[in-house]
Amino acid sequence: MNEMIRDISVPNDWDRRGLPGWCYHSDALLELEREHIFRRHWQIACHISDVPEAGDYITMDVVGERALILRDQQGTIRGFHNICRHRGSRVVVDDKGKCRNALVCPFHGWVYNLDGTLRGAARPRSFPPLDKQEFGLVPLELEVWMGFVFIRFRPGPQPSVAELMQPFAEEFGHYGSERMLPTEGVWTQESAVNWKSVRDVDNEGYHVAMAHPALQDLYGSTYYDEPFVNGLCRSFATYNPHAGRRWSVRQYVGIAPEATHLPERLRKAWIYFGLFPNAVIAVTPETVQFYQEFPLSTGKTLLRGAIYRYPEETRQQRLARYLTFRIDRDTQAEDVQLTIWSNESMTSKAFNGFYLSDLEYGVRTHHDHIRAVLPVVTLDVAPPEDQMAAVNDELSKR
Repeated sequence: MNEMIRDISVPNDWDRRGLPGWCYHSDALLELEREHIFRRHWQIACHISDVPEAGDYITMDVVGERALILRDQQGTIRGFHNICRHRGSRVVVDDKGKCRNALVCPFHGWVYNLDGTLRGAARPRSFPPLDKQEFGLVPLELEVWMGFVFIRFRPGPQPSVAELMQPFAEEFGHYGSERMLPTEGVWTQESAVNWKSVRDVDNEGYHVAMAHPALQDLYGSTYYDEPFVNGLCRSFATYNPHAGRRWSVRQYVGIAPEATHLPERLRKAWIYFGLFPNAVIAVTPETVQFYQEFPLSTGKTLLRGAIYRYPEETRQQRLARYLTFRIDRDTQAEDVQLTIWSNESMTSKAFNGFYLSDLEYGVRTHHDHIRAVLPVVTLDVAPPEDQMAAVNDELSKR
């Protein structure tokens, strides 16, 4: 094992090199990513307004895990593995819904209280006495920050969400996101690429001028990215002085009311707050949204997100929100195509890897974060699939 690792060259010019192409189509690496990157880092599950009343719930199936987020009878938001302690069935089946005062497993009828404790098994005399806590639903780590519900499937390297997100707290706090309400609920979409290709495109604005005409029209002359530092990055832009060549942009800047609820510097700003490994919270003067991606396989990714509005939204704000949606919709479609083109190259013998611009430090620093978690990706040549985990463990000890 040690000899094999020494024989694989580890390049030292990371300033301009991205991850090698093999990282985008290795099943063995994907298993390591699921465990060490996705399950052990905080994930956005929803917003508190998605479960407004006692008994309201939302589910989230990602990276081989099933999460259940609900509000209990005391108004507390709780998170559990959506796994019955009897035979492992889903306790709730739908993506979202409402239960009265208990959760009833659809397989055999085991009943759980909204605090996760076991109320009782069906035909209880067929079992020994069951401890209500021991056989309750398995809880998830859960933390609410600025109205967003974060969960973690396994204990991980990141601190609490509040500590992690502290660099964003002052700026993001101006938006009052904890008061916001859902628009169309949580959306999902599948894309036929590796999850890292999605993040590679989203982590840099170098392509905006060429690939996103609406964004370039709206804020291209002011847009800038910041690198990932301690799991966080940020992108910031304000409207161009003469924005309006495209219909959606022209209507938006003409209709959007003065955002007097925000400080002057934020009244015409679009900001993207990035969270390693896979999430973004984006704000405009009218909306707050999150979006994220999760691997379904090496060549298929689940895109997921939701948009939230102010409860006292005016007609002008509603129209402006619709126009931001149009701009974002077109931008997402453009980005999906870019991810496909980039991801296709990863299996080509002609592709020698990324060579990154000074403007693409978002990609570089995101890849640095992946390397820190999974040092096996520093190798130019992929280890054998059946030795991937062992090689990664050995490199982690160095």
